[in-house]
Amino acid sequence: MEGHFLSKQKKKISINFLIDKKNAMKKDRKKNRLEMFLYKEGYFFVTINVQNHVSAFWQVIEDEMKLNRYGKIVEECWLRLAQQYNYISLMDFVIMPNHVHAIIDIDRDIVGNGRDRSLQPKRKNLSSLVGAFKTISSKKLHEAWLQSFKRQKSFYDHVIRNEQDLLRIQEYIQLNPYKRKNDEYYR
Repeated sequence: MEGHFLSKQKKKISINFLIDKKNAMKKDRKKNRLEMFLYKEGYFFVTINVQNHVSAFWQVIEDEMKLNRYGKIVEECWLRLAQQYNYISLMDFVIMPNHVHAIIDIDRDIVGNGRDRSLQPKRKNLSSLVGAFKTISSKKLHEAWLQSFKRQKSFYDHVIRNEQDLLRIQEYIQLNPYKRKNDEYYR
């Protein structure tokens, strides 16, 4: 797998000045993404959290943790992404009580001739795809009477750079449900 970076580096000029007192008091938000990476193709590991790590997606049935109806809604919305956007593949994923771990492949190759491609919707980058998932799943959860549901504003991502990285992350996802009691946010 190759890295896909911008070919030309743009100079960044930052000029700091105070716009108003309200903005002056805000701390600079930590940048979560690689600066020169397009996030339009490749393999990505994402973690999407429920706000305040509230457990919303599991229930205990006969001493086992299972997806509850809200977790099933989240699963349906995640799987729907691949149906809605034909240029992505959803690989391993797990829905935990208060977060989702997933590997998403944004494909470089769109099948079809030039005429077919002109009819296809514009390709979304990783942030837009995760945003689409968060929007539709939150809407569906609110419709299912989970009115208080909120997600964290951002999400964690990791660019998967090689097969060893992919295998390590797949194992992490597969074992994550068994390690839930070690999670500092497990409730």
